[in-house]
Amino acid sequence: MASNIPQYSISDYSKFALAGAIGCGVTHGAMTPIDVVKTRIQLEPTVYNKGTIGSFRQLVAAEGAGALLTGLGPTVLGYSLQGSLKFGGYELFKKTFIDVLGYDTAARYKDGVYIASAAIAEFFADIALCPLEATRIRLVSQPTFANGLIGGFSRILKEEGVGSFYNGFTPILFKQIPYNIAKFLVFERAAEAYFGFLPTPKSELSAGTTTLVNLASGLTAGFAAAIVSQPADTLLSKVNKTKKAPGQSTLGLLAQLAKQLGVAGSFAGLPTRLIMVGTLTSLQFTIYGSLKPALGCPPAIEIGGKGH
Repeated sequence: MASNIPQYSISDYSKFALAGAIGCGVTHGAMTPIDVVKTRIQLEPTVYNKGTIGSFRQLVAAEGAGALLTGLGPTVLGYSLQGSLKFGGYELFKKTFIDVLGYDTAARYKDGVYIASAAIAEFFADIALCPLEATRIRLVSQPTFANGLIGGFSRILKEEGVGSFYNGFTPILFKQIPYNIAKFLVFERAAEAYFGFLPTPKSELSAGTTTLVNLASGLTAGFAAAIVSQPADTLLSKVNKTKKAPGQSTLGLLAQLAKQLGVAGSFAGLPTRLIMVGTLTSLQFTIYGSLKPALGCPPAIEIGGKGH
């Protein structure tokens, strides 16, 4: 099997990254209205307490339909950058671990390879995402703060400095690294299981059937990722709106907010986020899988099976 492992070039990794950027940018951008409502529910649960549909209606009635697209610019740019590093990085680190460990060892510990690859890729992706996510949350939580991405980013930079963009870096890591681990680990395992249920060999399946399996695997992965990362997602929304007390560290602020929220408060907005994350994760893997052949990507390495 080791001799069949593809050798990737820089061009190949750039294609993986481009496919990931398009998949994440498009899906997160399309989910902006749901994300706006989810963020409002997290930040103001006593105001937006009528469920997902009721909160949609409440927001539109109070601020107009345009409010549902608040933060679209930083969402698309931030998650395009993150997606390129997330998917491209995952392929890079998975291949690196296989090369270092040897295929047989990697196959025995493939869950560990999936977990480590996803975690490292997400760390670098979050460095790119964090300033834009901070801008998005500020625009959603304070609609009069600025007119959009450039205005919001510039105002934060001018008034609060570069460091302010990374106030939420610790909680974004707590949120995104478990999220990405669950996303890729569950997707790999779900796809392996779903393809295994089919009587036809994977290599002989139609493109439509393969797409359906990717959708189902992505949906499974999305639900798992949403549940695992929900408490940190709520904290991230809070920490970007709450100013630290003089001398207070980010960890101290996180501990304070976690205590105030409690278990129930940490899962505020979960039904909305299950819909959002389940749908976008499913679509991301489907778009990613469909774009790779179109971009001329080599097959991704499937540990214990053939490339897909």
